[in-house]
Amino acid sequence: MLGVGDRNNRGINKMQPIDALYEQAKASLQQGNPELAVTLCEQALDQAPNDSRFTLFYGVGLRRSGRVEQAEPLLREIVAELPQLALAQHELGLALSAQNRITEAMKCLEAALASQPNSAAIWRDLYHLRAAEGDDVGAADAYRRSLNSRELDPILKKALDLVEGGRLGIAEGVCREYLKRRPHDVDAIRLLADIVITLGVVGQSILLLERCLELAPDFVIARANYATALARHQRFDDALEQTGILKAKDPNAVSHMVQHAAILSMAGRYDLAHPEFAQIVRRVPDNARILISYGHSLRYGGKGEEATKIYQRAIKADPSAGEAYWALANLKTFKFDDALIASMRERHQSLDRMGPDRFHLAFAIGKALEDRSAHDESFAAYADGNSIKRQFSSYTIERTTRQVDEMITHCPSEVFTGEGHPSAEPIFILGLPRAGSTLLEQILASHSLVEGTAELPYISQIASEIGGTRKKDEQAQYPLNLINLTAEERTAFGQQYLDSAAKYRTDKAHFIDKMPNNWMHIGLIKAILPNATIIDARRHPMAACFANFKQLFARGQEFTYGLEEIGHY
Repeated sequence: MLGVGDRNNRGINKMQPIDALYEQAKASLQQGNPELAVTLCEQALDQAPNDSRFTLFYGVGLRRSGRVEQAEPLLREIVAELPQLALAQHELGLALSAQNRITEAMKCLEAALASQPNSAAIWRDLYHLRAAEGDDVGAADAYRRSLNSRELDPILKKALDLVEGGRLGIAEGVCREYLKRRPHDVDAIRLLADIVITLGVVGQSILLLERCLELAPDFVIARANYATALARHQRFDDALEQTGILKAKDPNAVSHMVQHAAILSMAGRYDLAHPEFAQIVRRVPDNARILISYGHSLRYGGKGEEATKIYQRAIKADPSAGEAYWALANLKTFKFDDALIASMRERHQSLDRMGPDRFHLAFAIGKALEDRSAHDESFAAYADGNSIKRQFSSYTIERTTRQVDEMITHCPSEVFTGEGHPSAEPIFILGLPRAGSTLLEQILASHSLVEGTAELPYISQIASEIGGTRKKDEQAQYPLNLINLTAEERTAFGQQYLDSAAKYRTDKAHFIDKMPNNWMHIGLIKAILPNATIIDARRHPMAACFANFKQLFARGQEFTYGLEEIGHY
């Protein structure tokens, strides 16, 4: 029994035929024959129209046989009566998902998990919905929970528990130990890839996922992760090849379409990304996260007015979507009227104190009030947003201080021998974000011999590569081992950087890398590219720090979410 009985016993004769039909319908669903289950339920409901068991099985059978629009009202009827019944919530969620009603579907799956939190199947389906929204972090979490809900080797389960606890360095070591015993476990390989990409070692993640796909070419989640890792490594053509494979295998999967469009945007191919997103939002018109992603693509593709309309559409789809309000504020040109500010404030107070929507709204309110010169209220809103955002961060002043001390200790003059790649082509602009690096880049790039590129991730990736595999104490070898690099290794790493940056260049003599966080790796830069130019972008400390305090960054820069943290940094 599934816990669903006759609602009022009217019309029910506890006769064997009804019970027999129930057992047959149940067996048909378990054996993967939903059409037979539908037929049996129709017969039963003719005799007992108020028996909820058959209403449920009828809806399940219709959903599993592809008749989702017919299944939906039946499943809604059961959910209304028994909202804690996980099977009904799960099946309704899948019926809604099949109709591209992603937001509604997610609510159903989350309700199902409230009743059945250890269901691997529900977590797996939630993974697909979060991936369809472009929520990489949420999708990865759902997949790990799906894996952890299965019967696992105790060592692999320990690795998963460590990841959940944020102890990634130790989890990496445990996972590697497990794979020494079971080198062909593709779930473990994919988990290890997930860990190392979170740690910033993108190159290792790519190699692991390639191995995973060698062993299991049809492992869809691993291929999607592979595409993401390739894109993070700026290998956009390779990433798009992988999303193309996924789309070819399942052309109706919204998750593959969203990932493909997002990578096109990351690659700056907005002429291709915008039609892709337009097609997606025709199929999924009311999902705020997808609309926000589309808006970002339009904004960075130079279509600010269209982006504004899409962000507003996202707010209409979900008035609590804090990121959409912040996206409007971050345009720097949008003016919030009185009614919208009042609505934002009311929404802000009603939201979960610790939710991402709350801190997005707080930053948006801060910007809206700042534009009106309501400075005290604006500062209070920024402070609230930073306070909440800081709860999502693992940043500590002590860790940064230790890293700087280690860099000073392990970069004596002996490191800077002049060995390494002789190229003088790179110009690094580094320092605090919001300190004027973009203006400096524009000034320099106006020279005929200098090319502006982007904030390139390659120096930090090389640092992670030099650091190598993390040990169980979570202490990496970098920068301790900088002094041990041979002349050949220094030259090779310098060439690796130049090769990676080549895709952003034409034939100009110099190019600019304006990744501000490269200041932490000045020792590495001078070790592998001793002739590179380094420019330290400076701005008045108060102006630079407060500009960071007001900014909600899409990724990273975790030191900016507190005045004390920024000051120490």
